[in-house]
Amino acid sequence: MKVGVLALQGAFNLHIQALERLDVEATEVKSPENLNSVEALIIPGGESTTMSFLIESSGIFDALRKSSDNGMPILGTCAGMILLSSKIIDGRSDQKHLSLIDIETRRNGYGRQIDSFESDLSIEGFDGSFRGVFIRAPLVEKVGSKVEVLSQVNGRPVMCKQGSVLVTSFHPELADDDRIHAEFLEMLSKS
Repeated sequence: MKVGVLALQGAFNLHIQALERLDVEATEVKSPENLNSVEALIIPGGESTTMSFLIESSGIFDALRKSSDNGMPILGTCAGMILLSSKIIDGRSDQKHLSLIDIETRRNGYGRQIDSFESDLSIEGFDGSFRGVFIRAPLVEKVGSKVEVLSQVNGRPVMCKQGSVLVTSFHPELADDDRIHAEFLEMLSKS
């Protein structure tokens, strides 16, 4: 099993380290050729507008949509969630998104950097809580009927799944807990 981590911008190294702790071969994805060599992909946190432009200019955008259409499991965290959303409420007009999960997100919906927070999350299927780290996190404003909400904070979805796409508005790579990465790998084993 070989899992790619989009490495154009953002906190991709910590995701690679989490995968390696789970004894999975992890590689940076910076081109469509890199994407074609992996069985699953993680889109990390970062700055969603910048990541959008880099995905487009690198030629990965169309290859990523095609890979998803072919069932490739994709995990998007924070900015990754925004990019995978069906609608970005307050994004720039020229910001592209992949529309691979039927959710509407608001960038920095929980506030600016100073409003970052941590929360013990109850996640469907997990024994015990998971410490979620929210940094300029997106807020899920609307969820489509085919989306499964796996965790919430104050009644708002923070972890969702639709088909082979899993998203979090928090940063699981910053927790001392690899269960979300393990859950993602379980999706890969079932695909």
